[in-house]
Amino acid sequence: MYILQESLFSFEDLIQIHSKDRLPIFFSALDLRPYAKELRSRSPRGAGGHCREGILRALLAAPLEHIQTFTGLHHRLETDLRFRYQCGLSLDREAPSIATLSRVFADLTKKNLAKQLFDDLVKRCRQEGVIDGSHVAIDSAAIHAYEEKKPKRKSEQTGNANWGAKFDSFGNKVTWFGYKLHLAVDTQSELPLALEVTPAHVNDGEMAPGLIKTVTAETDVKFFMLDAGYDQMKVYEAARNVKAQAIVPLNPRGEKEPPAGMSTNGTPCCSMGFAMTYWGADDDVLKFRCPHATGKVDCPLGMTACSSSNYGMVVKVDVKDDLRRYSSPHRDTKRWKELYNERTSVERCNSRMKTHLTADSLHVWGIQKVTTHQYLNAIVLLVSALSVTGKKNKIAV
Repeated sequence: MYILQESLFSFEDLIQIHSKDRLPIFFSALDLRPYAKELRSRSPRGAGGHCREGILRALLAAPLEHIQTFTGLHHRLETDLRFRYQCGLSLDREAPSIATLSRVFADLTKKNLAKQLFDDLVKRCRQEGVIDGSHVAIDSAAIHAYEEKKPKRKSEQTGNANWGAKFDSFGNKVTWFGYKLHLAVDTQSELPLALEVTPAHVNDGEMAPGLIKTVTAETDVKFFMLDAGYDQMKVYEAARNVKAQAIVPLNPRGEKEPPAGMSTNGTPCCSMGFAMTYWGADDDVLKFRCPHATGKVDCPLGMTACSSSNYGMVVKVDVKDDLRRYSSPHRDTKRWKELYNERTSVERCNSRMKTHLTADSLHVWGIQKVTTHQYLNAIVLLVSALSVTGKKNKIAV
């Protein structure tokens, strides 16, 4: 029996630890020196600035401590000497100013260092066995903008925040002004593997092929799990191109009539109109048997009307004939449903970033800085996994 594996670490374990004990554990798994080196000023003029590694630590500690603004971070560094010391900043001088924190964040964005650190941590998580990566879930989340709301026509010209809309679980239409965070998540560890930020109006299906390509550049993926909003041929083709299977429910909106003798979910029907019984797959070929022969229906004609064999009629379907309708494993089978249920991992990852961290509490504007903000939140999840796993390993020894 297939059992959905539990997450390899509990992020909740870390956030329940008191702040004074949590930060040393968190920072124990992180070496920021190579990235801090890229942020140091090359100019020989001027007084020595604050330690860039310390500021980087502070910027990463902010989401973990649910500090939402540069002003809030400056205040915490100024009033909490333990916090400042744990971030590696000097106690014999003033805390970094709001302008300094903002300037370092801007440098992070300009030099794309947050993405570089994220990619390096994903690779490290793979190497240390924290991330499996063979099953990946993809979804998007609404992110509300810090910018002033504008009409859709003007927003589209900026390339930044825009109006988005979606239906909630109760079928109600929800609109927001801001962005979308598109995440690809390892279903076993529930950790992010890749992310993209777009204006809120961008269709989810447009971003999935790029995420699929990014994830599979370093890892062999067997299955991609996505919701019905991604039911587009380009998504199935992108998964197929990397030798993976997209597990996506068929979206009834705009659905065309299936071919004659075929049900909507890709199951062949016998001459009496009964859905045939799925009998496994051989690579890309799905095998279906007479439903009377398998005991699924009591056909008035029996099975001899369709086949002289006592095995019953057999129909084989090649997945490549219609990547959208046909799937291996076959749609609506127990195995297919078990795989699709793994999609909830990306929902939990989104929830952690928005509820426990600050992914949906923007204090910067412009899509480049918003992307850096999301990377910092995702980095916190990866570092948390490495630190908690490292601590458990030390206890085990």
